[in-house]
Amino acid sequence: MIEMHNNKHNYWKGKTISPIALDDNMTITELVDNVFDGMGYNAKRLAEACHLFKSMLDENSTVCLTLAGAMTPVGLGGGIIKMIEKGFVDWIVTTGANTYHDLHFAYKLPVHQGDYNADDNDLAENDVVRIYDVYIDMQRTLIAQDKIIQTLTSKAREKNMFPEKFSSAYYYKILGEGVLNTAKYPDKSFIASASKNKVPVFVPSFADSSVGMGTSYLPILANRKSVSSELDPLNFVDPSPTMDVLESAAIVHDSMVHGIPRGVLEVGGGVPKNFLQQTGPMISQIIGMECPGENYVIQVTVDRPDAGGLSGATINEGKSWGKIPKAGEGNVVPYLDATIGIPIIFAYALENCKPRKPRKLSDKLPRITKELIKAARLNVE
Repeated sequence: MIEMHNNKHNYWKGKTISPIALDDNMTITELVDNVFDGMGYNAKRLAEACHLFKSMLDENSTVCLTLAGAMTPVGLGGGIIKMIEKGFVDWIVTTGANTYHDLHFAYKLPVHQGDYNADDNDLAENDVVRIYDVYIDMQRTLIAQDKIIQTLTSKAREKNMFPEKFSSAYYYKILGEGVLNTAKYPDKSFIASASKNKVPVFVPSFADSSVGMGTSYLPILANRKSVSSELDPLNFVDPSPTMDVLESAAIVHDSMVHGIPRGVLEVGGGVPKNFLQQTGPMISQIIGMECPGENYVIQVTVDRPDAGGLSGATINEGKSWGKIPKAGEGNVVPYLDATIGIPIIFAYALENCKPRKPRKLSDKLPRITKELIKAARLNVE
C-alpha cells in the first residue's frame, strides 16, 4: 500500500493532461477551452488570458488596451476596431508609431509583406522602409502620411479647435475626426473608430513618433517666409503631459467612485504599459487617496522579467507599487508573440461576450477630470 504524504496542498486538483484532440471543424472557443486549457506552458496561459478577458467584459469592467511594438503595420488595428465597435475597449494607451502606421490603411497607402532577409542597402536605395518582414514606401506612404497629418492638424488649429491646454487623447480625437471626414477608408483606422465611438487614445510619448515630428514642423512651416529663427507659439500643437496624467487618473478615479472594476489588456510593454499602471500610484502615492490599482491585468509579451526592464516586469511585481490589489490574483502573462496571442483573445471574446454599451469616455473626460481635481484638493485640506 502506498502512503499519501500528509500536507496542506492538494497537488492533484488540476485537470488530467491527455493528448490533445483536434477536430476538423473547431471554433476558436473549442480550441481554447478544449485544447489550450487542457495543456500546459503558454497554451494554458493563453486559455487563462481568454477567460480573464471574458470575465472583465462580463463584469462590465472599465477596460483599457495598451499597445506597444509595431502592431498596426501588420494589421492588428482591424481587431482593435472590432473591440471598439463591440464596446469591449473603453480607452487606449499606445505609442505614436502605432497611431501613425494605423492611418496608412485609411488612406490606402502602400504597406506590403516583404522579406526579413532582404538586403537593407538595396531597400534603402529603392525608398523601401522595412519593419522586419513588412515593407513601407518612403515617398508614397511615409511622406504622404506626414503631409496628411500636417494638413489635418493645421486645419484644426486654424479653426481654433485646440484649447490652451489639451491631452494627447484630445489631439487624437480631433485627428480622428479629420480622418473620418477625409479618408476614403476611415473604417480601416482604429484612430478614426476611436474618435467616432468616443474612446480616448492616449499617446504619452507623443514626441517619440512621426506624428510628433510632423506636428513639430508646423511652426517652421507657418513661418517659412520669415528670416527670423524664432517660432511663433501660436503655431504650436503641443499635447500636455500634465493633462495626460490627470485625465488617465480621472478615468480610474471615476471607476472607483462608481464601484466599477477595472481591467487592462497589455500588448507588449513599454511606455503604454507603465503609463496605464502608474494611474494607481498617481492616485494613492501622489494625491494620497486609496487606490488598489487594476483589478485584472493580462499582458501578452515575449520580454524576460530578469533584465530589469518594465516591459518584462511581472504583473505580480506591481503589487509592491500599488498597481494591483493582490499578487497572484486576477492577472496572467502568456509569453507569446502578440500577433498570435492577441487575435485569439479578441476572437474568443467575440464568440463568447455580448456587445457592451459604450462608455464614451472622451465626452466625459472634462467632467471627471474636474471631479478628480476637486477630490484631490479636498484631500489636501
